[in-house]
Amino acid sequence: MTSKHPPFKEVENSRPPWREDVSPTYTRTRNPDWKPGEGANDGGASLSKKHVEIDPYAEGRAPILNYKLLISAVVPRPIGFMSTRSRDGTKTNLSPFSFFQMIGFDPPLFVFGIVGSPTTNPKDSLRNAIESGECVINIISEHFIEAANFTSIDAPYGVSEFAVSGLHMAPSAVVSAPRVQEAIFSVEARLVETREYKSKLDPSRTSSTMLVVEGVRFWAREDAINDDRDRLDPAILRPMSRLGGISYGRLTEMMELPRPEWAKLDEEEKRKFSSQS
Repeated sequence: MTSKHPPFKEVENSRPPWREDVSPTYTRTRNPDWKPGEGANDGGASLSKKHVEIDPYAEGRAPILNYKLLISAVVPRPIGFMSTRSRDGTKTNLSPFSFFQMIGFDPPLFVFGIVGSPTTNPKDSLRNAIESGECVINIISEHFIEAANFTSIDAPYGVSEFAVSGLHMAPSAVVSAPRVQEAIFSVEARLVETREYKSKLDPSRTSSTMLVVEGVRFWAREDAINDDRDRLDPAILRPMSRLGGISYGRLTEMMELPRPEWAKLDEEEKRKFSSQS
């Protein structure tokens, strides 16, 4: 089958080189003078745009179309770079997952969404995490993005992605799975919950598996963590995120917005918004 896309290297070579001088910096918000109740900061332009309705289960709509749509819409996504070790300790695995998020801090909880079943040809990371009940979450930074991406290769079970990527193992404190030495931040974790979800197209088949894990030990590089050990420097962490298709994002600009408090609104604003509820 002929690809509708030109060769990747041809496309990449036509693009500007990576900029080493780009560092995460803070800017103002788009409208620093925004007031409560003013809505979007585009002057109402978005209100004139039309939307199309999409039924994810429409007749003839393949599930892969939902996948492509969602990974291009739900962005940027954090990447859970999961390292695992088999229950017998003989095999290690390393793989990136962008269906990943933190869901709590007391206890520290994280969730992974992994395509496939834990019993029918499971992904290596899923198999190891369930059998051992452990994993390590590593945060991907700019300085090893190419190596991290290469761990998504479909290598046979037993071939370590540490080897094929050139990344290095570091010992963990309380779980058997290794950390990624190059990672600026890592979390040792234990499995809390597993849940399977059935395909809508074929209800007899598990299409995805959710793993909830609890962080039991944190590792932060010394030059990235503050004295209170409660904040990482984004200019050192330089985290990478996942976008649609094969695209990644890097952190270049940030802005700050204080959390609003009802008590700080004036009485006229409180009456106005209360009457509209």
